[in-house]
Amino acid sequence: MIAIGGAIGTGLFLGSALAVRTAGPAVILSYLLGAVIALLMMGALSEMAVAHPTAGSFGVYAELYLSRWSGFVVRYTYWAAQCIAIGGEATAAAIYCRWWFPGVPAWLWVVLFSLVLVGANAMGVGSFGEFEYWFAMIKVAAIVLFIAFGALLLTHIVHEPGVGFSNFTAHGGFLPHGLTGMWLAMGFVIFSYIGTEVVAVTAGEAHDPERVVPKALRSMVVRLILFYVGAMVVLIGVVPWDQVQSGAEVSASPFVRVFQLLHVPAATNIMNFVVLTAALSSMNCDLYVSTRMMFSLARGGYAPRGLGKVSRRGTPIRALLISTVGLAVAAVVAALYPTTAYVYLLGVALFGGLFVWIMVFVTHLAFRRAWVPQGHEPLPVRMPGYPWLTLLGLALLVGILASTWWVEGMRPTLLAGLPWLGLLSLGYLYWARRNRRDQETSEPE
Repeated sequence: MIAIGGAIGTGLFLGSALAVRTAGPAVILSYLLGAVIALLMMGALSEMAVAHPTAGSFGVYAELYLSRWSGFVVRYTYWAAQCIAIGGEATAAAIYCRWWFPGVPAWLWVVLFSLVLVGANAMGVGSFGEFEYWFAMIKVAAIVLFIAFGALLLTHIVHEPGVGFSNFTAHGGFLPHGLTGMWLAMGFVIFSYIGTEVVAVTAGEAHDPERVVPKALRSMVVRLILFYVGAMVVLIGVVPWDQVQSGAEVSASPFVRVFQLLHVPAATNIMNFVVLTAALSSMNCDLYVSTRMMFSLARGGYAPRGLGKVSRRGTPIRALLISTVGLAVAAVVAALYPTTAYVYLLGVALFGGLFVWIMVFVTHLAFRRAWVPQGHEPLPVRMPGYPWLTLLGLALLVGILASTWWVEGMRPTLLAGLPWLGLLSLGYLYWARRNRRDQETSEPE
């Protein structure tokens, strides 16, 4: 449920509109391909998570099996991406609340939700898990009901005649922008699946990780496939794809548009509540993950040691507080670019997610080569099809990252991401040089 809560957020409820505009009805194939990539990534990550259950997860694995630079860059990139995502979700939550309270300034909602979720995370991992479980449950129940009601509407059960499936081939056909459009939509689509890796981050605090982590990963991916593909089938079937989104700006959820066309009493308010809880759930999950990543950096010596301390409840409070920095950054972006802020924030956060997934596959290749020669016991969880499926997932992700350059509004993915890697590399060189100097001065003469 935590993984589902991390994955189902504005990527689905808002970002899907951009994916539909880019691919048309073929967005269904895009979501299926995204599911395949997520499944491959989960297979590689679960194998390593069971072998090394730790709070740093893929950042620690990159350091162990690639290099210290890799561990440094992966963890800081993921931390920064999650921080930006937290701010983006908080801004979206404020926009949703203005539906009911237009006179309340957005910054007040951001502060209020931030205090509530920081408090929930500070109380301990058990409180976080309970909080996130019920948040995720609301989203899951809403999507199931959305799919069920949409299925009834598309047939002749509740509407005579039924809406039918004409929208899948009308308005330019199933592939109105060809296979190119389907592929270019993958940037928006894969963003909906990013967040599933959070299960591996929780492995360090999970009971019996050898059993529960692979089970959670497998069941979560299967459910996401059903939710995402089912939701897209209903969305495309009920609303003509060229009416879902008119431009690069994201002003409303396409799911709200569906309920408006259905003329269900109070449906707009109900759906607005659902997307609000979705934003808060993702914000809560991102805050948890970014906190653990900063904690891992501090424990690894890559950040001030004070950030690696925990409270009596076992919570890294200082790492939690510094991980809220993205709230302020994203709020400024939203104030400067109110109509396109979400797309810009999505693009920046997408680079971090794609880079980490790419590094998961690269690390998995090195992990497998190192495991057997070092005389380790047989792996309790093994990814089938190694190394070909690992290489396939790696190639697909690299292709998606490169293709964002040709997607409207998505150039910040590379424009911000590549300089960020360069800046981090300089930071790592400074850290490594300082670390060597400290070791030399501490050695006895």
